[in-house]
Amino acid sequence: MTDRQEEILNFVRDYQSKQGIAASTREIARSFGVSQPTILQHLQALARHGALAKLADGKWGLKPSAAQSQLFEAPVYGAIPAGLPAMSEQEPEDTISIDPAVFGLRKPRPGNFWFLRVTGDSMIGAKIFDGDLVALVRRDAKPGDIIAALVDDTTTTLKHVVKERGRTLLRAANPRFADITPTRLESQGVVVGVIRRGFGATA
Repeated sequence: MTDRQEEILNFVRDYQSKQGIAASTREIARSFGVSQPTILQHLQALARHGALAKLADGKWGLKPSAAQSQLFEAPVYGAIPAGLPAMSEQEPEDTISIDPAVFGLRKPRPGNFWFLRVTGDSMIGAKIFDGDLVALVRRDAKPGDIIAALVDDTTTTLKHVVKERGRTLLRAANPRFADITPTRLESQGVVVGVIRRGFGATA
């Protein structure tokens, strides 16, 4: 295996781990600044070494047994549902196969790690944009955390938790949105990372 082939293998491995899918030949070629035929030759050589395989969708990636050993099937929910803590009552709109280590997690239990699809622009200052997916875990929230909050048993929102003058507030990351002072607040999950719409995952 040449140095360049090892670099390509590392790229393919990292991309598949972070995105949950294999990179296309075009994406690999663009990353290395070479033509697709050149990349294809390297991918075919890696396949002959047994390092990669041509997958069912025609892309080149890790063999399923190698990739799946690190991947976790995480549900993706749409709007933040009021009943999110009762996972059995919610129907995910999709699932993502992803390595939780991308977000600093080690083999979370089912029901303790999931994604929500973001709508609106109240958290753009935290680099969370409309259409992004946020990764959440079930744990106690601390001041400064971004949480999926159930406010007064009626409203759900994604906001920072802030403590000021003995009060707990929910604060947007956009000055156009006023603070929320809940009478009753329930944290349904703490954000541990973001998958950018059209980009990669960030913890």
